[in-house]
Amino acid sequence: MHSLRVLKRSLAALCCAGMLSSLAAPAFAAEADTVKMGVEPWLGYGQWHVAADQKLFEKQGLKKVDVINFAEDKDINAALASGQIDAANIATHTAIGMISAGLPIKIVMVLDQSNTADAMLVNKDIATLQDLKGKQVAYEEGTTSDILLRSALASAGMKFSDIKPVPMPAASAGSSIIAGRVPAAVTYEPYLTVAMKGDPSLKMLYSGQSDPGLISDVLVVHDDFIKKHPEAISALIKTWNSSLDYYNAHTTEARAIISKAVGASPEDLHTAFDGVKYFSLADNKKLLSHDFSEKTFPHLLKAATDAGIVSQPVTPQQTIDASFVNNQ
Repeated sequence: MHSLRVLKRSLAALCCAGMLSSLAAPAFAAEADTVKMGVEPWLGYGQWHVAADQKLFEKQGLKKVDVINFAEDKDINAALASGQIDAANIATHTAIGMISAGLPIKIVMVLDQSNTADAMLVNKDIATLQDLKGKQVAYEEGTTSDILLRSALASAGMKFSDIKPVPMPAASAGSSIIAGRVPAAVTYEPYLTVAMKGDPSLKMLYSGQSDPGLISDVLVVHDDFIKKHPEAISALIKTWNSSLDYYNAHTTEARAIISKAVGASPEDLHTAFDGVKYFSLADNKKLLSHDFSEKTFPHLLKAATDAGIVSQPVTPQQTIDASFVNNQ
């Protein structure tokens, strides 16, 4: 997402390019024989793994769903652009950027939001965002870290030129602040937890929770697939919701399923799970046509434009198709 988003990148090598089992069912099987959906090993997409484990795709009438793991953003983006996959789970700012570039896809559901799983860490010499003026800040360009950093500075009435940006991979940003090479770093889990364990004096100054909705993920679907197989999209959304119901009722078991899928243990991801909010169908009904399109979208569009991720202006109408969640 952003090059990658939390664990999805650091653990990508542990996840083989795979697919979830074929689940036989009648319903609209003739409508779409196979749905090919791309993911990366980020726990925000974990409800799809729960769905596979609990055979929830089958219960919604989906004949076969191939959930294909990609190691990097560029790979899932290329597969989506070339039509090798029908749908993808990607960062919201990535989706806006792709649509801005002319890719015929639509956001059909908001999946998750990072609250404290993406954040800025600072050393003891930094007490406020204004204290960052003239200071070095490590972050990964074009990623959620980039977006979050710009949001933090804007909230303090500061410009990007007020800081000394130090671009580097997210993992390196975490290790750099531990080593004392920079006084501030923007990164994400699991690097946040690792950094704070490495130096307990570090504190979280700004996070996704400081700007709700800014760091989020969405399900996008090709326009052609939307036209040809609307029943499949509705079934996917219902499957996600059923999976989330299971997650909420059996959190320990569901977290174990998701952790295994991304190549880690539930213990390693405890903090990361707690920093992520999953959105239900009911949440999407309230959100997608309202706060998301009216407040979050313009705010994120500006941040992504400032970061150079979006080159051409786009509107919520060009980007979002809320009909599938609204008609459930």
